[in-house]
Amino acid sequence: MNHDAPPAAPARPAGPVHPAHPAPPRRTRRIVLAGLAVTGPAGAAFVLRRPLMMSAPRCMAGRWHGCFDTFNGVVLMTLVTLPLALLVSWFLAHRRRRAGLPGAWRTSVAEVGMVHGTVPFVWLTMMPGAGAGTVPGRLSPVPLRDLVTMGPLGIAGNLLVFAALGFFAPMRFAALASAPRILALGAGCSVLVETAQYVLRLDRVSSVDDVLVNAAGAVLAGMASRRWWRTVAEAPPDRTGPGPAPAG
Repeated sequence: MNHDAPPAAPARPAGPVHPAHPAPPRRTRRIVLAGLAVTGPAGAAFVLRRPLMMSAPRCMAGRWHGCFDTFNGVVLMTLVTLPLALLVSWFLAHRRRRAGLPGAWRTSVAEVGMVHGTVPFVWLTMMPGAGAGTVPGRLSPVPLRDLVTMGPLGIAGNLLVFAALGFFAPMRFAALASAPRILALGAGCSVLVETAQYVLRLDRVSSVDDVLVNAAGAVLAGMASRRWWRTVAEAPPDRTGPGPAPAG
């Protein structure tokens, strides 16, 4: 009496089998990012606590002078508005996730980060000097002449002017996901600022060295965010199933 042969076992793929490494859970990533978002500003506030406390009373009283027209006041306002920036990022990401858009968190954080991290530095560079409106604009077109007189703090400040723009712009726009384009973006924005300083007669020196250092800061920050660059156009997932086959 013949019996049916048992079904053959499926063939195993050739080569060694490596165990899959599970990706870290999203909850852990969010906790880490939230911790950095809290400890970063807290550390900056601790380091700058003395100058910030000098500006806090004036800012709390709503006084323009000493709050929005000083370095300490602008730094204080930047730190105070950071929770609002995080809330706006969460709101935008939540809306994008509900709409089924990919990269919701990256896009939202990049949009808010570009604005919140760039506007305060541009505001500082556009602050008028004592002779604003009365002295003519001044140019310094010779490269590297002003660099030696900037000092470490001046160079660090110029590197940070468009650092947030260089860091977040390629995360938001695929067209900017390359070092030469980030360099061109930083240099172009810096040229606009230096031109405005000269045209508005703000009693500031429009220097080519500022453009060079601003652009260098943008591209260095862009290299730091390279792993999160948006290199391809992303489309929302297709939620509709396959349509009925045509009759025929």
